[in-house]
Amino acid sequence: MVEQLKPRYSVAWINEIAEIPQSAWDALALPLTTPFLEWNWLNNLETSGSATANTGWLPNHLTLWRDRTLVAVAPLYLKGHSYGEFVFDHQWADLAQRIGVEYYPKMLGMTPFTPAEGYRFLIAPGEDENEITAMMVHEIDLFCSKHHISGCHFLYVDPQWRPILERCGFTTWLHHSYIWENLGFQTFDDYLAVFNANQRRNIKRERKAVEKAGLRLQPLSGEEIPKSLFGLMYEFYADTCDKFGWWGSKYLTKRFFEQLYENYRDRVLFFAAYNEQNQHQPMGMSFCLFKNDRMYGRYWGSFQEIDCLHFDACYYAPIAWAIANGVQTFDPGAGGRHKKRRGFPAKPNHSLHRFYNNRLRKILCSYIDEVNELEQQEIEAINAELPFSPKNN
Repeated sequence: MVEQLKPRYSVAWINEIAEIPQSAWDALALPLTTPFLEWNWLNNLETSGSATANTGWLPNHLTLWRDRTLVAVAPLYLKGHSYGEFVFDHQWADLAQRIGVEYYPKMLGMTPFTPAEGYRFLIAPGEDENEITAMMVHEIDLFCSKHHISGCHFLYVDPQWRPILERCGFTTWLHHSYIWENLGFQTFDDYLAVFNANQRRNIKRERKAVEKAGLRLQPLSGEEIPKSLFGLMYEFYADTCDKFGWWGSKYLTKRFFEQLYENYRDRVLFFAAYNEQNQHQPMGMSFCLFKNDRMYGRYWGSFQEIDCLHFDACYYAPIAWAIANGVQTFDPGAGGRHKKRRGFPAKPNHSLHRFYNNRLRKILCSYIDEVNELEQQEIEAINAELPFSPKNN
């Protein structure tokens, strides 16, 4: 159903991204720095059964049109839980329950299962971004009020878009990710040079352990990737998730990985660990995406426990590839226990929140500054312990 806003614009809520022509959607998404808002990635999540109503991710995308031209899109989901978000709002859900407020469903803006900065509304070049964003926020408010949605939340937002949402009345919650930055490195040795002597030795020892195991890591991208590796990547991913039990976060289906071969392999980068006895079947593999000068680590796995293979496949080999290919930033994914020792400083990222219940909103506004200050202190404490040489601190 399309509702008239004013003579120039109309809006429509859609439950399948396939209702929008790929060319129209990608005209808005391709200019962005993030690959995770492009039509093929989001459509694969839906059609593979990974992000659907059955998994608690009901697509509910807001579209804005001028006549028959798509002007803007807000990729949105109605959530019945908080899994797969990596912004842990369970304390807000618990609080809501204690004061008798229904927390779920909630409106969520992010790429499902993808804790990578860059979420924003997709707005056509030349449009007034402030006006379009305010117009779409108004429509979201109306929808949430009509359907008794507890709140609207945008996660891992584009830092350039965040001030616009703050002007629209959203409250900012500070978090952190671990991001490698290319500091003008020309070689892997340049990267090693930023560490203190002890950590340089550790990194060299870890890479040597993989060599001693008879393995070599082969980067494969685009047309270089055999079709069979996409299904195999699912097996590695599923095995890794299963090892962590309930915490394994196995959200993606095998079909999702297999579909990437047909429509998204130009963004895919595998680091496959081969040995001399088998040049066709990797012993382990990591899965990254890249777009322009940015790279993102997503998943990895190995059917055998091989000393330090995880570090090489997920950090060192991707960093070496990034340096050789002009990548400026590398987001290796969620978690940080291993990352900070390998040159990934903690970097701030932000989520934005609006509660429609007055009691929840007042509590959020009363405590969020204190929460953000504690998070900032944690970022500073993490970065004070990075194993860099004194001249690089």
